[in-house]
Amino acid sequence: MTTTTKPGGHAVAGAGHPAPKRLATPTDLKPAEARAIVEAINPLVAGAFALYIKTKNYHWHISGPHFRDYHLLFEEQAEQIFDSIDVMAERVRRIGGTTIRSLSHVQKLSPVQDDNDDEVAPHEMLRRLLEDNQTVAHAMRNAITVCDQNHDLVTSNALEELLDQTEKRVWFLYEAMQSA
Repeated sequence: MTTTTKPGGHAVAGAGHPAPKRLATPTDLKPAEARAIVEAINPLVAGAFALYIKTKNYHWHISGPHFRDYHLLFEEQAEQIFDSIDVMAERVRRIGGTTIRSLSHVQKLSPVQDDNDDEVAPHEMLRRLLEDNQTVAHAMRNAITVCDQNHDLVTSNALEELLDQTEKRVWFLYEAMQSA
C-alpha cells in the first residue's frame, strides 16, 4: 500500500498506487486508519465484481426443470451485487483512497474464484454461489471490524447493510438447494 501527502500534511491510502493529489479526498481519519480501511474494502469491491460475473454467468447458462426460478433468482442477486460495488468503491474514495482499476486488479484482490467451466449443473451453481457468498460475508464481517477499530462508522454501517443482503442471498441459495 502506498500513500500520498494531502494538503495539511496528512497521507492518504491508495490501492497499490499513489493517489494523485487531485484524488486525495480530504478526510479527518488518520492516514493509518484510512489505509487500513481501504485495504479491507478493496478486496470486497473486487470480490463483488467477481461474484457479479459468476452470478450472471449462471443466470445466462442455467438449464433444467428449475430454469425459470433459478434464472430469476440469479438475475435478482446479480443486480444486488452490482449495486453494492458502487457503495463500497465510493466509500473508499470518500476517505481519500483509490479503488479497483482493472480486471487484473479485481483478479488480484478478489476472494471469489473465477468459474470458466463450460457446463455446471444447477445444483452445483447453487452450491458454488452459496460458498462464494459465505466467503464474501466473512470478509465483510472482518472489514466491519477494521472500520470500527479505525473510527469509520459510516463505512461500517454501509457494510452492515450489504452484509444483511449477502446473508439473505446465502439463505435463498441454501433453501433453493434443498429442492435441487
